[in-house]
Amino acid sequence: MSQNKTEDQYNAIDWFKKCLSNYANFSGRARRKEYWYFVLIQFVVLIIAVILDSIIFKKPFVLYLITVLALIVPSISVAARRLHDIGKTGWWYLLIFVPFGAFVLIYWFASDPKPETNQWGGPAK
Repeated sequence: MSQNKTEDQYNAIDWFKKCLSNYANFSGRARRKEYWYFVLIQFVVLIIAVILDSIIFKKPFVLYLITVLALIVPSISVAARRLHDIGKTGWWYLLIFVPFGAFVLIYWFASDPKPETNQWGGPAK
């Protein structure tokens, strides 16, 4: 991620790096693009970890488990910031533990941001 790039010039890897650099930042807002690119790259990295596990190790899921543990805090923090962007508290992420709660979260993660400033800051643009 170049210092001279604006967010309009970011690619998927730049958004992923931005989330990793804010790995424990649970305040502020995250745009849809930031959240969904993080999810996409995280998914690709986890698939690569599974493939490498099957090639390198006799025990499955060694690299996969390490990768999941390394990405769990950044994924929760970007989810909380994404919920802030639509005007909800990050605690709503606990819906993931409720049956069908993931569907509500997916809907919210795909929703338009609230254009007005809220308690977590101005619109993420």
